[in-house]
Amino acid sequence: MRIAVLAEIHANLPALEAALGAARSAGVDQVVVLGDLLGYGPHPRQVLHRLEVEGIPCLLGSTDERIAFGLPGLPREGISEVSISWTREQLGPRELRFLRSLSRRQRFDLAIGRLTLLHGLQSPEERLDFEAPAQAQLELLASFRSRWLVSAGHHIPFQQNVGSGWVLDPGSVGLTLGGEPGADVVLLEATSHELKVSFKKIPYDLGPVIFDLAAWGLPPLISEVLRRGRFPG
Repeated sequence: MRIAVLAEIHANLPALEAALGAARSAGVDQVVVLGDLLGYGPHPRQVLHRLEVEGIPCLLGSTDERIAFGLPGLPREGISEVSISWTREQLGPRELRFLRSLSRRQRFDLAIGRLTLLHGLQSPEERLDFEAPAQAQLELLASFRSRWLVSAGHHIPFQQNVGSGWVLDPGSVGLTLGGEPGADVVLLEATSHELKVSFKKIPYDLGPVIFDLAAWGLPPLISEVLRRGRFPG
């Protein structure tokens, strides 16, 4: 079985299109999106429509939760609050129902073990700790009764091998922060004895999304992050 894992779309339609194209080219059996479909980017309705039309399983992200349910969440930078407020104004009842219907996790019970996918750990806000020791990661996997765990939120691809399994963050399709522009995609392939991982960086045309950010009056810092693949400074 081949699975493409996407996360952190952040209302960036060109990035989503590129990521889906890469998944199709890889011949995957399933695409799963680990939340944060919206926020920051200028294409909230278009991204939700595309994912709904494709019938792609999507999980609830922390930004999605704040948009859909009006939750205050943890303190964030000003551009986050501006983009969340703007995004809410763009959505109608149908889009809000879609967000509110999203599941919090998905499991695949493979012949060689269980794979669990989610946005955050016990809540959409709770991220993997990249610096946690192996024993803590083993205990985390045990708490989910899983051999492999994929969790989003950092916007930076990351994998830590733990025992016979691993924990992994797929990075971000629409707002990567790893220092290289492009859409982050993770491809998983189950064999008879392991789950192979391939990290991909998919280039896409930044022009349309940067133009639309400016046209909607969204913070210029978002365009700068897209160009650099990280926050400036």
